[in-house]
Formats: sequence, structure tokens, C-alpha cells
Amino acid sequence: MSSNRVLLVEDDRGIATVIRAALEDEGFGIDHCSSIADRDRLIEEHRYDVLLTDVILSDGDGIQTLGVVRARDPQMPVIVLSAQNTLDTAVRASETQAFEYFPKPFDLDELVRAVKQAVGQRGDSGAAPSIEGDGMPLVGRSPAMQVVYRMITRVLRNDLTVLVTGESGTGKELVAEAIHQLGARKTGPFVAVNAAAIPSELIESELFGHEKGAFTGAINQAIGKFEQANGGTLFLDEIGDMPPEAQTRLLRSLQSGRIRRVGGRQEISVDVRIIAATNRDLMPMIAAGKFREDLFYRLNVVPIELPPLRQRREDIEVLTHHFLGLAAEDGLPRRRISKDVTKALETRHWRGNVRELRNVVYRLALMARKDVIDIETLAEVVGEEATMASAAEHRGFAGALEFWLDANRPASGAMYHAALSAFERPLFEHALRETGGNQLRAARLLGINRNTLRKRLGELEIDPDQFNRST
Repeated sequence: MSSNRVLLVEDDRGIATVIRAALEDEGFGIDHCSSIADRDRLIEEHRYDVLLTDVILSDGDGIQTLGVVRARDPQMPVIVLSAQNTLDTAVRASETQAFEYFPKPFDLDELVRAVKQAVGQRGDSGAAPSIEGDGMPLVGRSPAMQVVYRMITRVLRNDLTVLVTGESGTGKELVAEAIHQLGARKTGPFVAVNAAAIPSELIESELFGHEKGAFTGAINQAIGKFEQANGGTLFLDEIGDMPPEAQTRLLRSLQSGRIRRVGGRQEISVDVRIIAATNRDLMPMIAAGKFREDLFYRLNVVPIELPPLRQRREDIEVLTHHFLGLAAEDGLPRRRISKDVTKALETRHWRGNVRELRNVVYRLALMARKDVIDIETLAEVVGEEATMASAAEHRGFAGALEFWLDANRPASGAMYHAALSAFERPLFEHALRETGGNQLRAARLLGINRNTLRKRLGELEIDPDQFNRST
């Protein structure tokens, strides 16, 4: 059994008990305290192999006060736990050379694995990136965004190529900007190019530049995006729309680290970090011969998938307030939003994702006749559809079902099963939430057999562990 010691700084007794039990089962020795003062005293008295610390503690900030820990033992790995699930918290953890960051609630098995890895790699921490200011380009605290934040923090200290995927309007360029602004290349240029917006006959010149006389109309030498981004980051947006010839030249440049201007003979070395993005599924395009497979694997070193807004509805309220603040900064009247408008916004499909929400909020700020945006203003801006959810609330469950059917319009012959699945998921999630993820109690609450519940949870891909209050 392991003799490694872990110091756990956590003021939630329930969480501390669960973590202690899990780590002791793996042979770790655990000391637990709930304050920064006790943490500093214990570190002064003992040597620990790993520090697990919460952020918000009774006597201060667990991240801001890590200087004492670093001074005492610079090589000790630190794992940060936090209920403050923002990109700012994730980046602050990375900035202090944290070995890993876990937003609450977290996967206990994953935490145990991280502690084991930290023990095995003690002392293997690199220079941490620094950030300026508190403004973060991405907003949201949903579990889906926590995955994105953790992936961003993992690529800040290196130059690995990143491929960001997601529907239009989800914020792929914001991810690229965050990686650049918070990473080691933040003092260099950030150059973005949209492959879908450039005519196919001009894209190679746009990327690699051209020499004078290289083609009709090339009356002067032009520097391409690769050279403009030298020392910084090149963001290749909508990479799936790049024509085959340009794909070949791009692959060659990524492999060699050199480019050649159109019409030129000399190869030029460039030092750029590549972040690519696409709203397309590239695998079918590869199968159809429309996208190079070798280029895909060259770009897909670190994949980051952005969720659509309908999969992170819990972020809509905070996004709305964020965009109202931006609208005020842009000269629009400062507005607040009523609860029924927030609920209505949370029910919309948002085919345009976060970009569409931003545009709607700006229009609301412009069109509202009062300081508080009401449901009538929302109806004026986006049509009567926006008020359906609010009206459905007053008609009970039948109204909610009618609203769902009108909004989703299941295919003929599939209405029953589609509606059943749509309402079964929140019903099961509510039962698990009420019982803290306990499947036996949830089955009793629902009045069904536990095996039936377990089977349906698997079919609906619902993880009961995410509702466990102890994690």
C-alpha cells in the first residue's frame, strides 16, 4: 500500500469525508483541515506529496494564498477544487501551476486518478502562464463549459495545435482568442482568417502571400496571414471550407514550418501556433474525398468541442446579463430583465446559439420602453413564439406538452416515443436530483423497479453520479 500523504483543504465536511474515504481506500494517508491558517501550519510541520485545496475558504482564497505553499515546497503538486465554475477560476488555477483543476461536482474516480498521477510526477511542473485583468472571453458555468475550460487550461503552456468544433455561433473564435490571450504567445499577433469567406482562387495568396506579378492583378508583393502571425497565433476558421489545393499547401507548411509565397521561390520559416475551427463534421468529408485525412490528423492534436446553447441552457441567464452589460458599454440603455423573459429565453431552440442570443439581447436593450425588459418587449423583438413558454406555465403540464410539440414537431409516426423520451429525461433527472443520485431511492420515488430505472438511465445516457451531492 502507498505511504504517500495528501493534505486536503476543504470546508465542506461531506465532500471531505468522501474524498478522504476514496483516497484512504487507495492507501494514501490523509490530513484534513478547513482553513488557510491550518493549511499553512500543517505544511510547516509535515511534508506532503499532494495538496488538494478548495478555492473559497472561511479565511481567504485558496488560490491567491498558494504563495506560502510554493515557498515551503515548490515541487508539491496542487490540485484545485472549486464550485466557482468559471473560466477565470480555471485559468487562475493554471496560472499558479496547479497540477489539475476540478470543478464541483466532479468525478471521484477521476480525482483519485489525478492524485495518483500527481504523486508519480512530483516536481514535473512547468512555467505557468500569466493573465492580465479579470475579463474572460467565455461565459458560463454549466458542466458542458467546464469541460471546455479544462481543455483550454491544458493547452496554455504549450504550442500544440488545437481543433475547435461546434455549431455556428457557439463561440469557436472566442476559444481561440482565450488560448492566445492567456497563453505564452499573448504578446504576439493573433491573426484570424475565415476560409469560407475567401474565394477559392485567392485563399492561397491570403494564407501564404504573393510576389509581385505572380498573377493578374498582383501589382505589389503581399504578406500572407502566416507571416503576419509570426511569433503569435494563426486562427484558421471554417477549415472544412478550404479547397483541396490549399489543403495540400497548408499541410506541407504545417509539416515543415515553412511557407512559400505564391509566385515565389524562397521558402520562409514561420513560428506560429495553429488553432483551427469548423462547424462541419469532417469525417464524412474525408470519406467523400473532400477533406484530406492527413491534414485532419495534423490539425486534430487537441480537439475542443463547444456545446450548442440548447445543451447549456443553465448558462442563458448569466449570458443574458453579460450581454446586457456589453450593450450598455456600447451605448445602449442599461436594462434589466424580468424572470418570465429569462424563462422564455431558456425555452427557445437558439439555432444561432450564443451569437443569436447576443443579437436578441442587444435588440431587447434597444427596443425596451422601460428599464426592465418584459415579455411584451420580447414578443415584439422575436415574435409570439417567445411568449409560448410563459403562457404554457399557466396551463400546467398539458400546456408544457403542447408547447414542446409545437416547438419540436416530431416526425409523423414518431410523436409518441419522441414526447415520451423528452419528458422521461427531466423526470428521471428530477428524481435523481431529489435523492442525491441514489438509484434505489429514485426508483421508489418514481414508483418503478430499480432495474427498470437503471435500464432507462443507460438508454437515455444519464449518469446518476453527476447528481451525487457528496461529489
